[in-house]
Amino acid sequence: MTIPCPRGLIFDFDGVIVDTEWAIYQSWVHLYAREGQEISIATYAPCLGAGYSHWDPAAHLEKLTGKSYDWEKETPARQARLEADLERMGMMPGMRELMDFCTEQGIGMTVASSSSRRWVSGWLQRLGIEQEFRATFCRTDGYAVKPNPDLFLAALQCLNLPAQDCLVIEDSPNGVLAAQRAGIPCVAVPNRMTESGDFSPARYRVNSLSELLQAFA
Repeated sequence: MTIPCPRGLIFDFDGVIVDTEWAIYQSWVHLYAREGQEISIATYAPCLGAGYSHWDPAAHLEKLTGKSYDWEKETPARQARLEADLERMGMMPGMRELMDFCTEQGIGMTVASSSSRRWVSGWLQRLGIEQEFRATFCRTDGYAVKPNPDLFLAALQCLNLPAQDCLVIEDSPNGVLAAQRAGIPCVAVPNRMTESGDFSPARYRVNSLSELLQAFA
């Protein structure tokens, strides 16, 4: 497969730049198990690429158990476990090489994520790569989450390029649908959390960022 080399790339964050989705899901698995409950990937899937705006695992747990929880206490504890699991996490395989290629070729890069700015910018700073992106667009900047196209439309405006000259990189069906609604070609790079999803709206599908880089014409 050959993919025309874009002039601009729009990256999702969770599951594309860093494999955070698995650790986030596992933090909920641990909490559910503590309460004698289970949560499958299929049940959790509406959160992928969209945050908890469309489906809330906290509300679901309360419905299953018939209990109310002190989320001001539970959420920081779950977050601490999550960040401990992610402490030594680096970028997804092929991400560094893809970024270097974009820099060499003058391809503009932005990030568009349904996560919070604290989460996304914190990670980009930790990895030492925030300055390599022209801008980062997040849910907490006031944009509607995916599959709404607003995040991608903002990133496209920042790149100041025609939509057909850009490419969105996504790992979730919600993200792919958002790219389609924004009119921007999308390449799906599913991971272990999203591999069973519907990626039919994507123009391309690859197994890794390394494979994507090799496919550029």
